[in-house]
Amino acid sequence: MGQWPALSEIAFKVQSGQLKAVDLVDKSLQAIADKQDYQAIISIIPDRARQRASQVDEKVKKAVQVGPLAGIPFIAKDNFLTFGGETTAASNILRGFKAPYQATAIEKLEEAGAICVAKANLDAFAHGSSTENSDWFVTKNPHDKTRVPGGSSGGSAAAVILGLAPFALGTDTGGSIRLPASFCGAVGLKPTYGLVSRSGVVAMASSTDVIGPLTKTVEDAALVLEVMSGQDQLDSTMIERDNNSYTDLDTKIKGKKIGVVKEYMSDGLEPGVRIQIESAIEKLKNAGAQVTEVSMPSLPLALAAYYIVSPAEVSSNLARYDGQRYGHSSKKAVDLDQSYELSREEGFGLEAKRRIMIGTHVLSSGYYDAYYKKAQTVRTMIINEFNQAFASYDFLVGPTAPMVAFKIGERTDDPLKMYLTDIITVAANMAGNPAISVPAGKSQGLPVGLQLIASQRADRALLGIAKGFEELA
Repeated sequence: MGQWPALSEIAFKVQSGQLKAVDLVDKSLQAIADKQDYQAIISIIPDRARQRASQVDEKVKKAVQVGPLAGIPFIAKDNFLTFGGETTAASNILRGFKAPYQATAIEKLEEAGAICVAKANLDAFAHGSSTENSDWFVTKNPHDKTRVPGGSSGGSAAAVILGLAPFALGTDTGGSIRLPASFCGAVGLKPTYGLVSRSGVVAMASSTDVIGPLTKTVEDAALVLEVMSGQDQLDSTMIERDNNSYTDLDTKIKGKKIGVVKEYMSDGLEPGVRIQIESAIEKLKNAGAQVTEVSMPSLPLALAAYYIVSPAEVSSNLARYDGQRYGHSSKKAVDLDQSYELSREEGFGLEAKRRIMIGTHVLSSGYYDAYYKKAQTVRTMIINEFNQAFASYDFLVGPTAPMVAFKIGERTDDPLKMYLTDIITVAANMAGNPAISVPAGKSQGLPVGLQLIASQRADRALLGIAKGFEELA
C-alpha cells in the first residue's frame, strides 16, 4: 500500500520549499500507472495537473500564500465536473463529455492549492454498492483483488488505500462513501446534508446526495471538509457551516453519551464483523464513554423507503440524458473514427434502467400514494427517531456494513441482495445526519468499518469523537 504523509505536513513542506508540487503530481501519476491493474482510475489529467503544480511552485518561490492544501494531489470521483478531461460518471451515455465548468468543491480545493490528477471509477451514475455497475471496468479491492472495493465511490476508496493520492472525493447518497471506506479500510465522511455544495456534481438523488472525502486519517478528512464546506449561491440547499474550524477537534471520549443502535447489531451481521464492532464499542467504554443500547424501530424500514424515494429522484434527474444533448462515442464509433449520439437504450446500463423504471412507476398516477407518499412518511418517522435519540445521546454507533468486502460477481445476479449491502448506511442519508466510517480491525483479513452518527450540523463533534476513537485503535 502506498504511503503519503498527513495533508498538513505535505502542505507545510510545499509552502516552505522542502517539496515541489510538480514532484508530488509526478509521484501520484506514477503510482496510478504502477497500480493500474486495480482499475481504480478511469482517466488522468496530467497536463493540467502539472501546469497547476508549476503555478504553485512559482508562487512559493515568490513567497505568495498558496493555501492549506498547497501542492497536494487528489483524485475526484468521475461524477465531479472537472477541467482537463472527460467527466463520464462511468456511464456510456456520457462518454466524450467535457465539462464547461467545474464543481464548486473542485474549485474550492484548487483555491486552497490542491491539484486534481485523476478521475476515479464508480458505479455508473453512482448506482451501486460495488463498482460492478461501472460501464468501464470493476475496481479491485486493495486487500484482495478477487473482491469488490464497495461502491459507489469504490475507485476513490481504493485509490486512497493504494496510495495513488493523499485523498479522494466521493459522493454519498445511501452510503456510497462510508461503504467503500469500510470495505477498503479508509476513513469515509458523509457530512450533514447541505454542508458541501453539490453544484457541478452529476446528480443521483438530489434530496440525499452528499459530497465528502475519503482519506487515511480523520485529521485529513477534517482538513478537506474545512476547505470544501461553506455557502455557494449555485446550490440552494446549502446550510451554514460551523463558526469554528472543522480541524479544531475535541477528541475527549470520557463522559460522551453513545447509543449502540440495537437494529444495527441484529442477526444479519457476519460473526467476524460483530466481534470487531463489539471490540470497538468496548474500547469506547474503557475510554470513559457512557455506552448504552438504543432502539430505533423505524430503521428496518429505511432501506425499503430509500429504494422508493431514491429511484423516483433518479428517474427525474436522468431525464436530461435523452441521447441528444451530449457528445458520445461508442467503441464501434471510435474504431471508425466517428462520433454519434447514443440512445438511452444503448447509453444506460441495466442498473440505471432498473432505477428509472422503478422511479417512474412509483411516481405514476395511481401508485404515487401507495409507494412514494408512504416512503416519505417513513422518512419523516426516521428523522423523528434520530431527533429523539440525539435528545439523549451525543452519538450513535454501529457497524458500517453487515459484512466485509464480498467476492466480485457474488451479488450481481441478485439486485435485492446487492441493495441489502446498504441496509445500515441509508438511514443517515434519509435523515440528513452526518456519519463517518473509521477502520475498526479486520475479519478474514479484510477491513471492518465502525460507523459513528451525530445530530445534524454536529460534523465537528463527529470528527472529534472519530479521531478520539482512531487514537484508541
